[in-house]
Amino acid sequence: MKFYLKFVVLLISATILAQADKPYISKVWVADNGDGTYQNPIIYADYSDPDVVRAGDDYYMTASSFNAVPGLPILHSKDMVNWKLVNYALPLVVPKETFDIPQHGNGVWAPSIRYHNNEFYIYWGDPDFGIYMVKTQDPLANWEAPVLVMEGKGLIDPSPLWDDNGNAYLVHAYAGSRAGVKSLLSVNKMNPEGTKVLDAGVHVYDGHDEDDTIEGVKFYKRNGYYYIFAPAGGVATGWQVVLRSKTIYGPYERKVVLEQGSTNINGPHQGAWVDTPSGESWFYHFQDVDAYGRVVHLQPMTWKNDWPVMGKDLDGNGIGKPVKSHIKPSIGKSYQIQTPVETDDFKGFNIGLQWQWNANPNVVWHAKLPGNDYLRLFSIKVPEDSKNLWMVPNLLLQKFPAPNFTASTKITLHPEEAKNGKTAGLIIMGTDYATLSISHDDKGFFIQQTEAIDAIAGSEEKVNESQRLKSNSAFFKVEVVAPDAMCQFSYSEDGKTFKKIGKSFKAQPGKWIGAKVGLFSISTQEAKRGGYADVDYFEITK
Repeated sequence: MKFYLKFVVLLISATILAQADKPYISKVWVADNGDGTYQNPIIYADYSDPDVVRAGDDYYMTASSFNAVPGLPILHSKDMVNWKLVNYALPLVVPKETFDIPQHGNGVWAPSIRYHNNEFYIYWGDPDFGIYMVKTQDPLANWEAPVLVMEGKGLIDPSPLWDDNGNAYLVHAYAGSRAGVKSLLSVNKMNPEGTKVLDAGVHVYDGHDEDDTIEGVKFYKRNGYYYIFAPAGGVATGWQVVLRSKTIYGPYERKVVLEQGSTNINGPHQGAWVDTPSGESWFYHFQDVDAYGRVVHLQPMTWKNDWPVMGKDLDGNGIGKPVKSHIKPSIGKSYQIQTPVETDDFKGFNIGLQWQWNANPNVVWHAKLPGNDYLRLFSIKVPEDSKNLWMVPNLLLQKFPAPNFTASTKITLHPEEAKNGKTAGLIIMGTDYATLSISHDDKGFFIQQTEAIDAIAGSEEKVNESQRLKSNSAFFKVEVVAPDAMCQFSYSEDGKTFKKIGKSFKAQPGKWIGAKVGLFSISTQEAKRGGYADVDYFEITK
């Protein structure tokens, strides 16, 4: 009997471990076709301005995170196609007191990730404060505190280069909204530690004549050439430029290496050149798809006469075009299909990595206690004079994960002593937003569907429909449908029969980001303190 019980315990433990190690596979978007090929986008989510680095047999990606917290997502892959969100490099956006308040469109712009001397570095530009850097020896662990490498307004999109002789350099662009000039690239010398620039910098390329809004630079060296990869022409309409020179300060030759052409992949640019251990070259870039954000593509890349060739030259003009599908990179091994996690059953010790707050978080916004299979969101008072949720910091959001998907959840509202003023719900967030929420008044609980058109300008929420509930609990759904990201909310009191509520809503991007879906729990300024909402799960399905 003792042997049998021990065997059962070991079997259960092994099953739990196996389930914990089982890779997450999205129900709405998978890039790996399972036959040795992949489809683009490899990640149909708003990981804008992606950069990727290889360390041995491992690949790590980061992306712009702007005001969302935690910032600087860290994704990991073994085969360049199947990616898992594993960490964040920036638990709080700095300066902390500034980003304790939502700073839509500000914060972390266009990072570069590099692997140098057995350490990982990420540089990014904050258009209002300057160029920062964080580093670590283990990208899955804590990253060191940010270092302000170069102070100044309008300094963006940095990328470091450690030369063969030990010298370190930093190339960057300028944000016209702060610096007063754009379409200009400069190189600064840094100390070998990469923590401080040593000079005022040298302009190495002026894009005003041919490459308006050139930015998003990445610095490389190959076969004696210094390369600056840089997008130009605007986010949704641009092309990928490569500059090269035998000396770091130029003069630089110019070549357009990737453009939309006759494909339906608009503005293909800004990303990362990555090589495999066997010597293959690949290029990651984004495509702007409006409410869905800037999604990540992977292009095959070769070299011809020391110029990169990206995608395929479909029309013979010497410029590559993005491919929709391709054979996967040759890495000598096969790995399981996996995707970034979307669904959260709230059974773990923490909320999932897919969640980000609308500003630097406060510890009292939520509780996720060991053993509790739900998330508790406390009813936090909205900022004074708030006409809508645009400037509410405690929105818990995640990226749109696919062209078509359904987000569903169950929320139970506990107002505690308050007679009214507590609300929790499901939200589609952007410069316009829409909600489905549960609230209460003297007559009991009710559900309502609202929208705030032009929320960014302070417009008030409008109630489209309201219905009474029999209890303080309800099931919520929103269905998002391509190509226009039309959203339809529905609700249920028993979890089986759902009723449409309100009217359809067209999701809009945020400021420099795609639309997001998520949760909120708020209180009016006038209501008594206290109150909370318990969220049983958050599920993404077709």
